[in-house]
Order: sequence, then C-alpha cells, then structure tokens
Amino acid sequence: MKVIRYFSETSRRGRNTRRTPAFLLALFFTFSLFTSCVTEDEFDNTPQGNFEALWKIIDEHYCFFDYKQAEYGLDWNEVYRRYQPQFRGSMTRTQQFEVLANMLAELRDGHVNLYTAFDVGRNWSWYEDYPANLSDTLIRRYLGTDYRIAAGMQYRILDDNIGYLRCPTFSNEFGEGNLDEIFYYLAPCRGLILDLRNNSGGLVTSAEQLAARFTNEERLVGYMQHKTGRDHSDFSAMEEQRLKPSNGIRWQKKVVVLTNRSVFSAANEFVKYVKCCPQVVVVGDRTGGGAGLPFTSELPCGWTVRFSACPMYDRNRQSTEFGIAPDHPVALSAEDQAKDHDTLIEYARKMI
Repeated sequence: MKVIRYFSETSRRGRNTRRTPAFLLALFFTFSLFTSCVTEDEFDNTPQGNFEALWKIIDEHYCFFDYKQAEYGLDWNEVYRRYQPQFRGSMTRTQQFEVLANMLAELRDGHVNLYTAFDVGRNWSWYEDYPANLSDTLIRRYLGTDYRIAAGMQYRILDDNIGYLRCPTFSNEFGEGNLDEIFYYLAPCRGLILDLRNNSGGLVTSAEQLAARFTNEERLVGYMQHKTGRDHSDFSAMEEQRLKPSNGIRWQKKVVVLTNRSVFSAANEFVKYVKCCPQVVVVGDRTGGGAGLPFTSELPCGWTVRFSACPMYDRNRQSTEFGIAPDHPVALSAEDQAKDHDTLIEYARKMI
C-alpha cells in the first residue's frame, strides 16, 4: 500500500501565508487531513498501471463530475471503458503520455494538466477556440512610453483624465504599499479602466488584495466546498467567501473592468469578487473560467497530475467553472483596429 501525496497549488505558490484568506487555510488543512490518511492500491509503473492510477486519482478527487455531467454529459466510467483498451505493455512513454493527456482532456478543464520532463498535457480550448479581443500593438499605443510600473502592473492617466491600469497577471504578490502608490497617483481621475485581458491567474490572495480596493464594506462574494469522501458527490457544506475592504487607499469612483476569454483561474475569481461591488462594470467577453482550486498528485512513473479539487461558486451559488458573462459584451472590431482604436477601451471611456 502507498499514500498518494496531494498538494494545494495555492499553498505551494503563496509562500507568505499571512495574507492567505482564512477560508483557504481552513480548506487546505481539512483537505490535508482527509488525504493524509487515504491509502491507495499499489500500481505498477507500466502503461496499464499508470492509466489505472491516473483514472482513480481523478475519479476520487476531481470536483466537477456532477456539474460537467449536467453540462455536457461527462461519464467518467464510460471514459474508463473507452481508454482502458488503448494501453498495452509495448507502449512508449510518448504514446502513454498522448493517450493519458487525451483522457484528461475529456474533463474540459484548464486546471487539469499532466506534467512530464518532455511535455505538458493541457486543455486550452477555453480560450484557443475564441477571439483574442486584445491587441498588444494597441495596448502599447494607449500606454505610450512614459507609463508607470508597479508590482507587475502598468498604469497611466489618459488624455481625458481617465485612469488606465493594465493587470496582466496575479502571479505577483502586489504589496499594499505598491497598491497605495498606484491609487494615490490615479486619484484625480474621473474613473478607472482596469484591463484584465489575458490575465490567466496566479495567486488568489493577490486577486483578493486588489479587489479589496473597490469595496467600503465586507461583502459576500461566493462560496467554496471541499471533498469529504471518494464518491463524486461527497462535499462539505458551502463555506462563505467574504471580501473585506482594504485598510489602504480605496477607489470610490466608477471602474470598468475589461475581460476576454483568457481571463482565468484567480483572474476569474477577481471578476467574481468585483461584480459584487456596485461601482464596477465588466465589459468585453465572457471569462475563461477555472473555478476549481488545484491540487497535485503523482503517477507511478513520476509524472505529476494537476486537477481541480475544490469547487468555488459565485454569490448566487452558481459555478463559474465555464466563465463569467460581462455586463456589456463588446468585441474588438477590425474597423477600430484599422484606426488604432481599441474597441473595449473606447467603450469604457464613453461609459465613464
């Protein structure tokens, strides 16, 4: 018998736990207690053994089976019956990887990956099958060359006295002092455009830290659950996610958040948070989703599998796994690009 190890991606990446939300810490420790005593059958390091191990890890710990069965008819037992005959002892590791990655793609989950030394199994259809609605050339036009940089974000005041803040990632720990400097500099502006496009996530703590700048009161922004057993429907009761106002400078004017399909994971959570703030409007395309807190495990061959283990919901208890709709759907038009105009930015400027 062996104990399969599980790790929370949030706990691994967020090394400074002082700012980790209490609900995430409680969730991680509860999940750790559960998985630390789970023993699994010993699987051989063979093509069939790696298949059996991967299928069982997902079967017992993946968190969206019921939801995805309702959305598009996913049947994990049927997936087993379809893929099991494809494994044979003569398979090369490249062939094993290809078939295992194809099996994981049945989950249609951007948080599900298979990591090897030579490739990464992934499903990026959540953004690859959609228009980008973003032009780096246009972004550079609006930012110019004298924009400011802090905590991985670029910002400036546009010529109509509207603030523009480009946030391409939540991989950085922002720092409260950096955020204070940004909002102090932009304070004279009539409103703020927060460009989140192509932000594929990072640290949930950073998403929460930035969102806390847009509320003056504690708000219920969503719910979270964790697995309590091996069955697909074994979950805890829903635990509240609450956004508390920052102790630093808070933005009091109108905010237009720009989104596209590449807004994912922690960035998807950010959009969920700020949609609960009355002065915030979301413009652009539906976000890419990614509403499961990722954990990782290991196959007998040493390959790492990442998977969604803890589902998160909006304040109406609805899953955001497949994205969040904007308040105003707006697409980047070819006509505007020909004029060096970004359709979404110009739409936001008119709103403000």
